[in-house]
Amino acid sequence: MASASGRVGQLADKPAPTNWLSRIFRFDPVGLNWPRAVLFLDIALVPLVVFWAIGHEQYLLSALFGLFFAWLDDPGGSFANRASHIAVFTLIGAGLTALGFGIGGYAWGWLVLAAFVVTLVAGLAAAFGVRRFVNAMLLNLWFVITLGLASGLHQHARITSYTWAQVLAWVGGAALWLVTTFTARLIRGRGDRPQPIPELPGDTARKPLTRPLVMFALMRALVTAGTVALAFGLDLSHGYWMPIAAMVAMKPSLEQSTLTAAQRVAGALIGAVTAALLLLIPASEHGLRLLLVERALEVVALVLFMHGVAIRFRNYALYCAAIAAGVLILVDLSQPTDHTAEGYRVLWTLCGVGAGLLVMVLADLLAKHTAKAPAPPA
Repeated sequence: MASASGRVGQLADKPAPTNWLSRIFRFDPVGLNWPRAVLFLDIALVPLVVFWAIGHEQYLLSALFGLFFAWLDDPGGSFANRASHIAVFTLIGAGLTALGFGIGGYAWGWLVLAAFVVTLVAGLAAAFGVRRFVNAMLLNLWFVITLGLASGLHQHARITSYTWAQVLAWVGGAALWLVTTFTARLIRGRGDRPQPIPELPGDTARKPLTRPLVMFALMRALVTAGTVALAFGLDLSHGYWMPIAAMVAMKPSLEQSTLTAAQRVAGALIGAVTAALLLLIPASEHGLRLLLVERALEVVALVLFMHGVAIRFRNYALYCAAIAAGVLILVDLSQPTDHTAEGYRVLWTLCGVGAGLLVMVLADLLAKHTAKAPAPPA
């Protein structure tokens, strides 16, 4: 309680931002966590070295997302409780990984249908508590990412990607976090442990499926499906960034959605510029030097992820910038493109948050109109 009240006091003492730019880049004074970031880097080096050794870097992103999302899912408590929760989360994620990479090369109609169903189910998970809703959103986000990665890999004939190997990489990444928690248990002894990332909500109290909750879940599903249809139906270059941005931008309130959308666009722009500049380095290299530069850039991507983990709850815009730059580097190294790709990703991110915001504005206007409508006579 003391730490919570201290944090509230610190935030209260800080003057409120006076313009949008200051709000976008506003720092939470207690949101920086370097020990957590260094721990992530230490663990993430394991899959990096493994995929270097076997020469299949196209599976690295699945392993890293499996590791990071399993960490976010960890509820704390006894080791048995943590292991069971993470195992269920990992199995559901493995199924979505198989589905996403399995249908990534199919006709776009199947992708739209799958995105709609997965997003709707994830939205309705709010009835089982805020914690489970957050976990469902993580899996929902990963599923859309798998569609984009699978579609991109299908367009590169020289890169072979097996669905079962992507699933194995995801499970392996999540298993790494379980191994880490078990190792910590051996060192520290038995006993309940706190939630590794206390900033995430831990509420698991069930809530009734009210009309607003169902409508919000349905809106998110329709917007996600619509942006997936545009991205894959029109075969937009790197268009899968559009549904990802739309999903992230849609929050329960219009004010939250607007701020998050602005931070997402700012982060995407900074990340794209950073990645484009870094990817200029290997453009003139060949042979062994090219290989060495690519390996160095993969390490740089992990360091960017580490910084993203450190500042996740300090500033969302800079977190988006670090994660976007890291993902762009890893994707472009495994699927080489020209440097217009970064521009397309920023454009589709802008379109995605625009679509999400437009729906939230319309929903807000409809809610106000409904509230002002006179009640029918008795």
